[in-house]
Amino acid sequence: MALKSDFRLKSDFHIHSDFSGDSDTPMEEMICAALSMGLDTICFTEHHDLDYPVTQETPAGYFELNTDSYLYDLIRLKEKYAGQIDVLFGVELGLQPHLTKALARYAKSYDFDFIIGSTHLCKGQDVYYPPFFEGKTDEECYREYFEEIYTNIRKFQNFDVCGHLDYVVRYGATMDQDYCYEKYQDIFDRILTFLIEQEKGIELNTGGLYKGLKEPHPCIGVLKRYKKLGGEIITFGSDAHTPDRIAYGAEKICELLKDCGFRYYSIFRNRVAEYRKL
Repeated sequence: MALKSDFRLKSDFHIHSDFSGDSDTPMEEMICAALSMGLDTICFTEHHDLDYPVTQETPAGYFELNTDSYLYDLIRLKEKYAGQIDVLFGVELGLQPHLTKALARYAKSYDFDFIIGSTHLCKGQDVYYPPFFEGKTDEECYREYFEEIYTNIRKFQNFDVCGHLDYVVRYGATMDQDYCYEKYQDIFDRILTFLIEQEKGIELNTGGLYKGLKEPHPCIGVLKRYKKLGGEIITFGSDAHTPDRIAYGAEKICELLKDCGFRYYSIFRNRVAEYRKL
């Protein structure tokens, strides 16, 4: 997918490489793909999910990031591609209520440019897998997951944006067929209000579009509500794990954000938001 020549969204702030357990793509291949898309700034946000359930598919430490090796390669490639693209140092932390102290120590141990706080597990179960949904309706599962996000962000705030707010919708049996902001307004308003009070942002994540959803994460209703409540910090991320998904769906995002009331999107450098005009 080629971006339009006049396209102004030139960053992707949710990218994985083979330093994440669920990607096999070398970092340099992702950088070259971003260059071919005309991006000028990218941020790698490798997975770091402590205490992830051990299974045959996910052995112990599967999502625990070797941060020193990751940083070594990133610095090397940042220097190699200097002047062509700005490669920034990020991480996607997997939030769980009992990990507050461990994640706080980790987040302070490196000079990250950007930290995403994401909820992948709910009560110790990864919502990616069918067992999370067994014996419950999608609505019950979605609500349980959103409550878990609220619990997580109340306990831990050393992140810059809250990742893919309605990630769970990708994996429900009905996906987003009967899903909308209004159905879960009570919990979404608590989440969004708290994030704004803490001066945290959200990301617009197009990974759900790739999975077949009608709208990105979070859905348009949540994006509009975040803006109405006073939210201004919003990053764009494709959640790419392979080169073909870099900036996925980006050609639609500028107008979508404008329709939701936004005039700027954000990138982060040294944990400080920079605003770019849409």
